[in-house]
Amino acid sequence: MNLDLHNFFVITDKSGKKVEAPKEKPVEERKIDPNYKGVDLPAFEEFVDGLGSWKESLKPAWNDKSFQELYNFLKTEYKVRPIYPPPEQIFNAFKLTPINKVKVVILGQDPYHQPGQAMGMSFSVPYGKSIPSSLRNIYASIATDPQIHNFVRPRHGNLTRWAQQGVFLLNTILTVEDSRPDSHRKSGWDKFTDYVINVINKECDNVVFMLWGSHAQKKAKGINENKHFVLKTSHPSGLSNDKGFSTDYHFSKCNDYFTKKGMEPIDWNLDGPANTENPNETSMPIEDENFGSSPKRD
Repeated sequence: MNLDLHNFFVITDKSGKKVEAPKEKPVEERKIDPNYKGVDLPAFEEFVDGLGSWKESLKPAWNDKSFQELYNFLKTEYKVRPIYPPPEQIFNAFKLTPINKVKVVILGQDPYHQPGQAMGMSFSVPYGKSIPSSLRNIYASIATDPQIHNFVRPRHGNLTRWAQQGVFLLNTILTVEDSRPDSHRKSGWDKFTDYVINVINKECDNVVFMLWGSHAQKKAKGINENKHFVLKTSHPSGLSNDKGFSTDYHFSKCNDYFTKKGMEPIDWNLDGPANTENPNETSMPIEDENFGSSPKRD
């Protein structure tokens, strides 16, 4: 059969006679393991309470019909298949960094998609889990920054201490299905996190936005650079770490900005006071070969 380019959606045979378009195959339904013991999401009000200090500022977002639809989607998904992070950790970044304490925003994409990795904060993994390659590169950038002294590369990937100092570790998509990166991309999270960024832009002052890769830069393209400090470079993944991230030294630039503004700099060490006796320590666990593949980061 030939495609009639004058009538793009009209299909003809060799003689020019119109023929019926082939019927699309029905979308194959996802299989559900009947033995899977699902997880119950809390009631809607309790779910929204997880936003903590952000709840009031984000009311227009969670009060929107699209967020209710997102909640209903998640309620079903958590019940029938493994979804990460656990429900009580979905809003971890919001709980650990109150809206009035936000000093830095680091945007990620979607959570890690293997069991026990995602903990509700971009780039962060719980204690005891192998350090993802992107986070290893983040640590390396801090350790080699000529303006940062006494940083000790952690033997873990838990970034809670950053969050408690005002580093808001926001993924643009907050949930993911097991072993299926980007699986919740169209669930409604994008609209919600767009609003989150808009709220930070309007309600907060002197926030440093670290935008790594084109995804983060497009996501936060409307930031008011007259009241905030925007840093842009490549993503710290192995595919693009050497395209700017490793030598752009965002972490010292961030602290220089705070110093000029009379604000307390971030202590990038994750294990309390720096080990001044051995500042060059680089010992870290070997990354688990089963950590799970991720979509291409740019």
